[in-house]
Amino acid sequence: MYFSAAYAALRPGGLFLNHGIAEQSPGRKAPSNPFIERYVFPDGDLVAIGESLIVAERSGFEVRDVENLREHYARTLRAWVANLERNRDEAIAQAGEAAYRVWRLYMAASAVSFDGASIGLCQSLLARPDAVGRVTIPPTRRDLYP
Repeated sequence: MYFSAAYAALRPGGLFLNHGIAEQSPGRKAPSNPFIERYVFPDGDLVAIGESLIVAERSGFEVRDVENLREHYARTLRAWVANLERNRDEAIAQAGEAAYRVWRLYMAASAVSFDGASIGLCQSLLARPDAVGRVTIPPTRRDLYP
């Protein structure tokens, strides 16, 4: 339903960048985490990027590029934790002590999970081909970035 809705919202030839946390690889799935399930992502479920891409293709998308930013996201999370800690008093004033502690713990532990390769952060560039199957984009990833 998610990919079908995104596909329907695009004009023919349009592009959709799907960005999300994914199970790193089948067989290396992160164990279930009751803390995350209760306090951060209730009813959340991670799937492998391959499973996600199958659903996207079944919705009509053409997969144009896939990139795993796992190591980058581990660094990003550590930077967010440091920023949250620097702004501790303001964060607690805005959201409360419990929320501060939940998000600090979640982000710090997630950085470890990304470093350990049990989860990844994948970006998929998906295209809705036009009536004759074309999508006009630069031929390489290098050409995508000015």
